[in-house]
Amino acid sequence: MKILYHHRIASKDGQYVHIEEMLKSFRKHGHEVVVVGPSAVEKDDFGSEGGVVSLLKQYIPKFLYEIVEFGYALLVFIKLFKAVKQFKPDFIYERYNIYMPAGIWIKKLFKLQLILEVNSPLFDERSKFDGMSLTWLARWTERYTWNNADHVLPVTQVLAERIKREGVAEKCMTVIPNGIDPGKFYNHMGTDEAKTKLGISGKLVLGFTGFMREWHGLEGVLDLLVGEGNENRFLLLVGDGPAKKNIHKRAQELGIADRVLITGVVDRDKIADYVSAFDIALQPDVVDYASPLKLFEYLALGRAIVAPEKNNILEVLTDREDALLFEPDNKQAFVSAIEELCVNTGLRNKVARNAKKLITTKKFLWDNNASRVIDIVADRSNL
Repeated sequence: MKILYHHRIASKDGQYVHIEEMLKSFRKHGHEVVVVGPSAVEKDDFGSEGGVVSLLKQYIPKFLYEIVEFGYALLVFIKLFKAVKQFKPDFIYERYNIYMPAGIWIKKLFKLQLILEVNSPLFDERSKFDGMSLTWLARWTERYTWNNADHVLPVTQVLAERIKREGVAEKCMTVIPNGIDPGKFYNHMGTDEAKTKLGISGKLVLGFTGFMREWHGLEGVLDLLVGEGNENRFLLLVGDGPAKKNIHKRAQELGIADRVLITGVVDRDKIADYVSAFDIALQPDVVDYASPLKLFEYLALGRAIVAPEKNNILEVLTDREDALLFEPDNKQAFVSAIEELCVNTGLRNKVARNAKKLITTKKFLWDNNASRVIDIVADRSNL
């Protein structure tokens, strides 16, 4: 099939990973794909925050920024119009973004199917964390886009329920969580080899990947490295973030700075080198509707996972079978769960073994996600 892939992601982060992996899987299956989206992001290093877009958001008034966002949809409409005329796609695959009804306008104009991938309810998210100025317009574009797509792909059932409340019929939705590329994670180096390369042989490694925020509670994990009998424990934090400074400071105060490593931003292709060294992989918290990429990477490498017992996590994991889950928003419960896996080798090995099996039994693979999209389009074409 010929696929017109549309997105508005300007930052090279986890969002871009999803785009990159789906594009690769579509093409791997023999489909021809043309992308309409910010081209600058392809040249950026992993971890970049969006260049001009980020600066605009930071320095111009909120209402003006939102007007620019909506105005950008007109420019995208022209780009999509040209792409459809030249490429003649079989369908449009779009990653949802707020203030972006252009894809819907194009699909109506050319009578094309539009499959809409939704990773978050952006009106809710931005209203909570950044505040929205043009709330009526933002809410309208979200409802309009969701309800006029031919099929919506939320990444969790929790998110699907949120979308249903805006009027989207259940039959018009398919939950497709994130996945992994087995070529990047299977047949990787063993745990001992990974530790040796990092100079931490013989350590019991507690690990985390991603952007470190204060609410993750990673400072509390440092206490598990203190005390008699805990000298072989090591904390490996792969990434960066605002919590980094306080973690460093706390580790120095506790006298364990030599058993804490914060790597800073790591290239995507090298993430598995670090996660392979983890004995216990930490998912301290997760947004209620999200499908966290790191979780599937932990699974693929067979790590013993500690995660909050939230509904979106329960869509993937089972407590004491393939992970150890703890009461959400309870930092002490988080630390206690890690401690249990530290001392209970049998449980740690069990959940790690079962974690890796989940990837194949539940087909958490980008290739499978791409195939499901094609099946949805084919089924709709036969209606």
